[in-house]
Amino acid sequence: MNGKKLHCGIIGAGRIGRVHAETLAFRLPESQLLAIADLNREAAQAVAARCNIPKVAASPTEIIADPEIDAVLICSPTATHVDLIVQAAQAGKHIFCEKPIAFSLQKIDDALAAVNTAGVLLQIGFNRRFDANFVRVRQAVASGEIGVPNLLHIVSRDPAPPPLSYIRSSGGIFLDMTIHDFDMARFLVGDEVEEIYTAGGVMVDPAIGEAGDLDTALVVLRFRNGVIGTIDNSRKAVYGYDQRVEVFGSKGKIATENVYPNQATISTCKSVSTDLPLNFFMERYTESFVLELQAFIQAVIEQRPTPVSGMDGRIPVVMALAARKSFDEHRPVRLEEISA
Repeated sequence: MNGKKLHCGIIGAGRIGRVHAETLAFRLPESQLLAIADLNREAAQAVAARCNIPKVAASPTEIIADPEIDAVLICSPTATHVDLIVQAAQAGKHIFCEKPIAFSLQKIDDALAAVNTAGVLLQIGFNRRFDANFVRVRQAVASGEIGVPNLLHIVSRDPAPPPLSYIRSSGGIFLDMTIHDFDMARFLVGDEVEEIYTAGGVMVDPAIGEAGDLDTALVVLRFRNGVIGTIDNSRKAVYGYDQRVEVFGSKGKIATENVYPNQATISTCKSVSTDLPLNFFMERYTESFVLELQAFIQAVIEQRPTPVSGMDGRIPVVMALAARKSFDEHRPVRLEEISA
């Protein structure tokens, strides 16, 4: 550690890499960005210029080997995550890695073993845990404010499907989209899921089905503590980014609605309306991206566990694999059935 300021390097200058670079550069003075790398050097140069990053590295290896860098942020494609985690851990770097860690449980276990052996810190990028609305839901459940939780409902719908090129390499809807909701379900209820049942289809774009994926799904979760949960996903909500949660308990319920760019209501003789909700995750979850990196930095500086551990990254992948198995086999699947 260099005093009390965490020196960071970023691997990946795509959409999420840019978000994290801007957060570190402009919102978190307790950190300092020293380098960035991307296969697309022009993209890395553009982010470096925007965020005053002094070095565009020739490769991730150059960042990992830099003795001035304390921590690396892995924002590259999923297929690269495990090798980069292992390299960074062996170099003694603390690690922030975007989800999912990998598509294979064996590879995830290899990465977690390397982190454990090296004694470095690892945080997985489940930013929604840091959203103020969802934090309040978790508080209501944990404190008993709504009594014993009975039902959980998560609605998570994107405004438009991603490119087919992304879908073909993303691992599918359960690993690239629902995985956030699997993590949110565990976080909000405060317990583990033991069984999953999935119904799904292709209702948005036939090309998504031809690529081997789904674009619409309803997942039923049974938790160990008896809570029943549902996750409602669609790749296309024409009105914008649809992100809602409700937990119903023995003493009441707590619910969060979509976030809007303003609170104005337009009332006429024909209708009462509002503007559309914020359109996608970069606008909807702006502050949560800041808070998750702030939590990572503080964990490293204070040498305490990160709030989203490697195991928190592994379990949603197990859930995603169970969800797909359930859909393929038309039956409920217990998580214990899923192995490496």
